[in-house]
Amino acid sequence: MAQQNQISKAVIARLPRYYRYLRVLIEQGVERVSSEELSRLMKATASQIRQDLNNFGGFGQQGYGYNVKSLYAEIGKILGVEQVHDLIVIGAGNLGRALVRYKGFSSHGFNFRAMFDLDESLCGKSINGVKIRHINELESFVSKQKVDIAALTIPSEDAIQVSKTLYGLGIRYFWNFAHTDLELPEDAIVKDVHLLDSLLELSFAVSRSKENKR
Repeated sequence: MAQQNQISKAVIARLPRYYRYLRVLIEQGVERVSSEELSRLMKATASQIRQDLNNFGGFGQQGYGYNVKSLYAEIGKILGVEQVHDLIVIGAGNLGRALVRYKGFSSHGFNFRAMFDLDESLCGKSINGVKIRHINELESFVSKQKVDIAALTIPSEDAIQVSKTLYGLGIRYFWNFAHTDLELPEDAIVKDVHLLDSLLELSFAVSRSKENKR
């Protein structure tokens, strides 16, 4: 199997899509699928699918295709869903609370350990069993508890400094919902989620469509 640092980010970014579509096929009772059939489902070329999966060993059999359940399980292992990943959320506003309430994360190994906020009126409350703590407790909590990922749902002006503090506490993986680029060393892995960007892409499509109808 190829080492992870030899696999392109584009391939890694497609793995969750494979995992999601294979889950759909399992729910439909499909036992095996060819790369051509999977390509039609995913709107990707069959050759790209084969190349992507060959990075991890291939998993298919010529003339048979892929066993759906087996491939789903193997991609799940690659994505680490069989492991437990402990998260903290910085920011207990609407977005932070929505993340903690979403039940789909726990079924894929993501365990929210705590939320942190400056608002003292929120501290001590629990969301879906996850306690909201004051931000002043952050250093003590992280030094004593296992934390793999920090989700940032705070204003941009706070996210840069808070992420540096978290990095200093040993956290290297960040799920960043703040509308800013984090200024962290190269060994930090940051996944930016810019909700407005995706909505603006739709805005562009709507605007073009209206212009074409004029």
